[in-house]
Amino acid sequence: MKKIAVISAILEEPELVQHKFNDVVSSFQGIVKGRMGIPFDQERIAIISLTVIGSLDEINNLTGKLGNIEHVIVKTAISKKEI
Repeated sequence: MKKIAVISAILEEPELVQHKFNDVVSSFQGIVKGRMGIPFDQERIAIISLTVIGSLDEINNLTGKLGNIEHVIVKTAISKKEI
């Protein structure tokens, strides 16, 4: 069964981590359905929100890989409804 989730990420040093972050997201392109990013250049922070549809394992795997990147803080909200 698949679920819909929103993965929110704060990149505290975007210039240092954005390539690694984007590489991880690209490797999960099959489950990523939407992406919104808001840069805060003066604060040197970027906020990225990913909408994903996938199995719990896929969602947790993506969340874990993003959370293991230094200077990246990740939180995930997963719907209870299965699709």
